[in-house]
Amino acid sequence: MTSSTKPHGPLSGTRVIDWTMWQFGPVCSMMLADLGAEVIKVESLDGDHARQFHTVSGSSSALPGGLNAYFESLNRQKKSLSLDLKNPSGQEIMRKLVKESDVFVQNFRKGVAERLGLGYEDLREINPKLIYGSATGYGPNGPDSGKPAFAYTGEARSGSLWWAGPNDGNPYNLQSVADQIAGIMLCNGILGALVSQKETGQGQKVDVSHLGSMMWLGGNRYGMALLTGNEPGGQERQSARNPLWNCYKCSDDQWIAFAMNQSDRYWPAFCEAIERPELGHDERYNNMAVRTENKIELIAKLDDVFITRPRTYWIDRMETTEGIIWEKVQNVWDLPEDPQVIQNNYIVDFEHPALGPVKYLQTPFQYSETPIETKMPAPELGQHTEEILTETLGYSWDDIANFQDQGTII
Repeated sequence: MTSSTKPHGPLSGTRVIDWTMWQFGPVCSMMLADLGAEVIKVESLDGDHARQFHTVSGSSSALPGGLNAYFESLNRQKKSLSLDLKNPSGQEIMRKLVKESDVFVQNFRKGVAERLGLGYEDLREINPKLIYGSATGYGPNGPDSGKPAFAYTGEARSGSLWWAGPNDGNPYNLQSVADQIAGIMLCNGILGALVSQKETGQGQKVDVSHLGSMMWLGGNRYGMALLTGNEPGGQERQSARNPLWNCYKCSDDQWIAFAMNQSDRYWPAFCEAIERPELGHDERYNNMAVRTENKIELIAKLDDVFITRPRTYWIDRMETTEGIIWEKVQNVWDLPEDPQVIQNNYIVDFEHPALGPVKYLQTPFQYSETPIETKMPAPELGQHTEEILTETLGYSWDDIANFQDQGTII
C-alpha cells in the first residue's frame, strides 16, 4: 500500500456526532477526527459558545476575518451542522444522524440531553451499537453529579491546585489543564468502547469527568500518598529535595533542567561538568542524604555557578560529559524550530483558507500503516449542513427549504 492510498488514520470509516462546546468535549472529538473519523459537529443556530470567546487568560483570541483562535484550535478536522434541537424537525434530523453514526459525544450538564431526547437510554433505542461519550464535571453518580462545572472547579475538587505550583501555601491556577486531560481520557475511553463494539456488536456509555481525570493526572504522587499517608505537596525550586532534579538560570536568562533521580551515580560527573570538582568531595554534598539536608545552600551555590555563563556554554559542557541527563527549558515559541518536534510532526504546517499559512498542534500518535493527517480547518458555523442533510441523510432540497422556513437550520 503506497502512502497515497493508505487510509487516513485508524478510525477511517467511523462517524462521530460531536454535540459539545468549549474545550473538554471538543478536545476529545478533535482527536477522534485526527485519527481519521468523520466528525460532525452539531451546533445551535448561534454556534458553540467558544466561537464568541475572544479573551483567554488575558490574551485576545481574535483572528482576521472574525475567526477565533480558541475555537479554531479545538475544532479543526470537523464538519459543522447547525440545528435548532428544540424544534421537532431538528430532533428528527439528529435522530436520523444517530442511526447512521458510530459515536455520540456530549458535554452538557446532567439532564440537558435527556430533556431533548438525546440521553444514552434514548439513543441506544435508535442505535444499539452507538458509543455514547459523556463529558462531565464530577462523574455520573453521587450528590454532585449534576453540579455545574468547568476545568477550574475540577482542578480544585481533585486537589490539583496544591501540587501543581510552588509550595508557597497558595492554590495554583492550572489554566484549564483539566479540560485537556479529560478530553484525552474521554478519547481513550471511546477507543476502548469501539474495540468492544467490534467484538460484541454492542454499544455502551462512556463517562469521563474533570474530577476523575485530574485525580488520575496526579499519578504516582496520589498513588503513593494513598498508600503511605504522606502529604503529596509541591516544592519550590529553591528547596528541591534533589538539587539534580531541578532547573537553573543561565547568564542569558535561559534555563537548563536536570533529571537525575539516582543522584549519587551522577554527582561526580555533574561537578566536573560545571567545573566545580571540589563539590564532589565536599562532605556537605557528597551523597544524597547530605545534599537533601543541605539542599537550600547547595541550590544557591549552583545558581551562582550557572548564572555565570550562557546556556549554550552549559549545553556544550553537558554534551561532552558522559551520562548527564539534562534538557533546555523551552517555551511555546521554541517548539516550531525544535528538530525533534519537526521530525516527529508534533506541529504541522497548514494552508488555512482564510488565515493563510498556520501551524497546528497534531495529535501525537504515530501509526505505520494508517498515518494521521490534518486535512481541514475548523468549520464555519453550519458550513456542512446541506452536505450532511443531502449526502449523508438523504434529504431532498425541498426538505432543506422546509427546514429553513421552520427555523431548524440556517
